[in-house]
Amino acid sequence: MWRKPEEAKPSSKTPPKPDGVTNTAASASTTPVTTATQAEAPAQPAQVPAAPVKFAAPAAPTDGSQSQISAGLKIRGDITGTSDLWIDGDVQGKIQLTGCKLTVGPSGRVKSDIEAREISVFGNVNGNLKAAEWVALGNTGRLEGSVVTKRISIDDGARLRGKVEMIRADAAAPAPAKTAMAASTASVATAASVAAGAAKEKA
Repeated sequence: MWRKPEEAKPSSKTPPKPDGVTNTAASASTTPVTTATQAEAPAQPAQVPAAPVKFAAPAAPTDGSQSQISAGLKIRGDITGTSDLWIDGDVQGKIQLTGCKLTVGPSGRVKSDIEAREISVFGNVNGNLKAAEWVALGNTGRLEGSVVTKRISIDDGARLRGKVEMIRADAAAPAPAKTAMAASTASVATAASVAAGAAKEKA
């Protein structure tokens, strides 16, 4: 008797996967996606220019270590001496303090040429300065005139209107070699004159 052939039933089993092949859909659904973000650089604070340094003007000494011309005094004439001097008043006239220190205080007003060992200006000076050692202009100092000295210092805020001439430390001292040569020349001249006198006496 003829029998109807049985039809092949669909299999529920999934066909085996070839080696090296992975299920991209499954891996994509299970693997978390991460996004690389660039770290933001910290903002740098704006640079603010530094304010100029302000120095307090010195006060007049009260220990009597130097002479003083206090504020309110006015002097018209030349000043000479061998003592340190502090000026807070009004002075007009030549000032010559050889080997001493002169200080023009914050309230000092000087209109004259000044010559001293050391000169410090914290007030107003109109004249030429000549210092054997150094000249210092404080932050409140105002100077109009020429300066001749070995060393000079100018604080922030000081004003200078004039010419500055720096001199060498050994400019005033004579050279030792020249002095020795002059002494030897003088001794030779003296010996020659003595020999000439002796020759005349023999003749």
